[in-house]
Amino acid sequence: MRKLVYFVGMSLDGYIAGPGGTIDFYPVSDEMGAWIAREYPETLPTHARPHFGLAVDAPNQKFDTFVMGRGTYDPALAIGVTSPFGHMRQYVVSSTLGRIDDPAVELVERDPVGLVRALKQEEGMDIWLGGGKLAAALLGEIDELVIKSYPVVAGAGTPAFAGEFQPTLFTPTERKEFGNGSQVTWFTRA
Repeated sequence: MRKLVYFVGMSLDGYIAGPGGTIDFYPVSDEMGAWIAREYPETLPTHARPHFGLAVDAPNQKFDTFVMGRGTYDPALAIGVTSPFGHMRQYVVSSTLGRIDDPAVELVERDPVGLVRALKQEEGMDIWLGGGKLAAALLGEIDELVIKSYPVVAGAGTPAFAGEFQPTLFTPTERKEFGNGSQVTWFTRA
């Protein structure tokens, strides 16, 4: 069965984005950027892949489906990109967006749990989850966390899990460190 994986970058104080959705304050080293391009190329937006030395149609390594919240989708819309991850299936979970004018992106207005459960039953690669509010809503469905932690404190912004108090145990299984103090840690549901 496919896994739902929350692959996300965050500050030391647990923010996945700063105020207004900014992420440009994360100190992503060239070393880490190259690692992401090699190991998780599908997490790079289609239009940005050439910047990382990737072909637009480079094969996916881990994920073939992306379930994202509106806050994750909005930055692409702000620059006129309606299908930011055209190299995989894209779902945007939002009750306020209204519509999406791109057939490559499906709007899900309700029941993200039902969506994820149905996707998990399909054949394919794992499912990438993006968005702090959505991650909190889907916490019971998350099978694995892949946390890219950066050595910076944000102080405010979008929390990694923007929801109710729900203590949920995960077990660390692997860690990779980079020269600038950034690290990636893998966790599985305990």
